[in-house]
Amino acid sequence: MWLAFMAVLAIAAAAFTRWLQTAATFPRPSAFQQRPQALAAAGGETLWLEVDGYRVEAWLLPAATPGPAPLLMQTHGNGELIDFWPEATAPLRAAGMHVLLVEYPGYGRSGGSPSEPSITAALLAAYDQVIRDPRVDAARIVGYGRSLGGGAMAQLAARRQLAALVLESSFTSVADMVREYHVPDWLIVNRFDTRAVLAEFRQPVLLIHGTRDGIIPIAHAHGLKAAAPHAELHTLDCGHNDCAPQWDLVLSFLASNGVSRQP
Repeated sequence: MWLAFMAVLAIAAAAFTRWLQTAATFPRPSAFQQRPQALAAAGGETLWLEVDGYRVEAWLLPAATPGPAPLLMQTHGNGELIDFWPEATAPLRAAGMHVLLVEYPGYGRSGGSPSEPSITAALLAAYDQVIRDPRVDAARIVGYGRSLGGGAMAQLAARRQLAALVLESSFTSVADMVREYHVPDWLIVNRFDTRAVLAEFRQPVLLIHGTRDGIIPIAHAHGLKAAAPHAELHTLDCGHNDCAPQWDLVLSFLASNGVSRQP
């Protein structure tokens, strides 16, 4: 009887730990934070992606100049929505780049539930759809991920061809972060092993990280740099959520690697 009780208790503790990990990894914003009007204000269009029987939303924001242009795919942090980013990415579009904002399953108006497999599937669907768009230069698709989005974009980079990868305030892996709380490996739900991806990724990589980041310490950026010695690492005097977008830096990096024109 005692052994059975302990077994049930262990199973319940494991289930709770896994639930807590998922809740902490994907704290979805409320419906009151949605700003669907931001799409029209940016002159963009909605792309609905079919992912495992449900629809995921993506916003395509066109470049200011006509003709086939490079495209930057962006994945946001875990407490954000694509709704937050159209205005912020205006400098990229003014510089001649399309921007594709891909929502996570279960976030905003998208169906499904967020997880490493479902987010990866959404990004694959977005990439496979937009690469066929005649407005997009398929040889110049760039991945840009911030925070959790860095781990998500790395999973796309492991499966599709990207011209370059930009990771802002991101981690070596979720597993590395969770281990700090003494969670055993077998209980880790979503790993997002970015370090393993960068060890094999041969295209240009730009790492941006705040030196005062208390959520994802800068040690993670140094870990990613160690995995990809060819990567450029730029540090900023800021934390995790207060770093201003470094679009001039990003555009200069892309231009120097033949992906976009010099800003």
